[in-house]
Amino acid sequence: MRLAKLCATLALNLLTLSALVPVQSMAQDPDGWRPGIATIGELKHPNGFAHFDYVNPDAPKGGTLRLADEGNFDTLNPLLAKGEVGTGLGQVFETLMTPALDELSSSYGLLAEAIKYPDDFSSVTFRLRPEAKWADGQPVTPEDVVFSFEQSKKNDPQQEFYYRHVKSAEKTGEREVTFTFDEANNRELPQIVGQLVIVPKHWWEANGADGKPRDVSRTTLEIPMGSGPYKIAAVTPGSTIRYELRDDYWGKDLNVNVGQDNFQTITYSYFADRDVMFEAFRSGNIDYWWENAAKRWATAYNFPAVADGRVKREEVENEFRKVGVMVGFIYNTRRDKFADERVREALNYAFDFEELKRTIFYGSYDRIDSFFFRTELASSGLPEGRELEILNEVKDLVPPEVFTTPYKNPVNGDPAKLRDNLRTAIGILREAGYELKGNRMVNSKTGQPLSFEILLNGPTIEPVALAFSQNLRKIGVEATVRSIEPSQFTNRWRSRDFDVMYSGWAETINPGNEQAEFWGSDAAKRDGSQNYSGISDPGVDALVHKVIFAKDREDLVAATHALDRVLLAHHIVVPSYGSKTSRLAYWNTITHLPNLPEFSLGMPSVWWSTSAQK
Repeated sequence: MRLAKLCATLALNLLTLSALVPVQSMAQDPDGWRPGIATIGELKHPNGFAHFDYVNPDAPKGGTLRLADEGNFDTLNPLLAKGEVGTGLGQVFETLMTPALDELSSSYGLLAEAIKYPDDFSSVTFRLRPEAKWADGQPVTPEDVVFSFEQSKKNDPQQEFYYRHVKSAEKTGEREVTFTFDEANNRELPQIVGQLVIVPKHWWEANGADGKPRDVSRTTLEIPMGSGPYKIAAVTPGSTIRYELRDDYWGKDLNVNVGQDNFQTITYSYFADRDVMFEAFRSGNIDYWWENAAKRWATAYNFPAVADGRVKREEVENEFRKVGVMVGFIYNTRRDKFADERVREALNYAFDFEELKRTIFYGSYDRIDSFFFRTELASSGLPEGRELEILNEVKDLVPPEVFTTPYKNPVNGDPAKLRDNLRTAIGILREAGYELKGNRMVNSKTGQPLSFEILLNGPTIEPVALAFSQNLRKIGVEATVRSIEPSQFTNRWRSRDFDVMYSGWAETINPGNEQAEFWGSDAAKRDGSQNYSGISDPGVDALVHKVIFAKDREDLVAATHALDRVLLAHHIVVPSYGSKTSRLAYWNTITHLPNLPEFSLGMPSVWWSTSAQK
């Protein structure tokens, strides 16, 4: 479930847009105001469109939706990098713009009715809707936007880094707020700030229910106030959150909201064990299930509700159509034992994906071989054309093998191949200064054994990690596997307290500024960044810059191919496996249109209850 959230959430939150079409081609009024922004092609919907194509405008309102999540939560403050934030807060808080789920990179006005920016993208101005209101009836103001921006940067290091090129945010009109950037021609920045979560300044600066001043810099379980379609009706700390649809929601008839937010009540229940969570689904206490285990999908859906049609199953490609996912065993290169790329490369030879596919994956999944897996941005073969030109521009900064040797994962699958690959691993480790003494791989100079811990976010990946560790043991490398609960996992990766962890990155079809967060040297120094591996390399930094400032789509694709190729050559992760489909199961108490949004599952926004009456 956490991996599903990684893919879906990042795909929406990192709606990046480097460089793609002349913005003058988009609809705008004589003063430069536009209803939205698109960076591949043009906005699909004209000014004044009735609703998005993927919604049912006649969907009934009402009924309940019962969802589940793994782990727990300890805060309802959406602006912090502390604690585990409650699931579903996006239904309470809104952003200036909202993405279209059937367009590759388009956003339309939500709290803001219009957007404008100069040709050099040195700033962006949003004009707020006059009807936009908080739940207490007060208007959403430019002061709220400025407060949200400043507090987000102040209290979340990841946001501080992500918005580092936003020099200022200030009120520039009665309903206008302007963000000024410290660099020009970064086409992504207008849309990045459009995805800023907006909170009410007056609420956070008032006293709380306990009579004491609220503190936006701290975690809290006080029920917050937002501007969105739902309010939190009840909270059981660490256990459940219940949301209720607001009858007085200001934006319920807005074209970007028509046909959405259909359930009267949405409840999230938390489980410490995913198997127990599945049993709750089987018994009818949970309405919707995103399946992450091939074995369970193949063997566990033999209960009566599936046979008689009360539980439906679907496999759909939607949420992966514009997301490239790299998932695997990520090295913490800040640790001395993983500073040598040869050590990192060698251990990949012990990962026997082919045997796992045969024995526990039921033929599902493919081995990941790119940080932009399954997209046009994935590198392949040898560099040529514009990609080769870009690599030659940084030739002295990148590994020489990127020009001569395409990246390929080792192929195992039978004892003979595995033995050969383990011999190769031993040879590479020998070059890196290790040797086998007895049954242990040790550093030739220090005598220290090569051993490490593999950290997992729960038990789901344990069979995969244990199989990997067993193969490593055959070459004298001791890798212990440790599964911990999600909040501990989050705290440990944020503080860099791990040797190897199983996690990943979800990449949009339009990479941009987030690449500096994933791979940049500045991000490597900062706890809590998504540069999990700690890679800090001038060649990577140079290629990230070329991605962000690509002048057009062709240049962006070529620069991304080059970046992908160089990242692979640094061996910061042992790639695992991925799927091109989402496996869904749900009770017949909920439903959706025959076709889900082109690039999303639309859960829960475009689904509705079968018991609700129009």
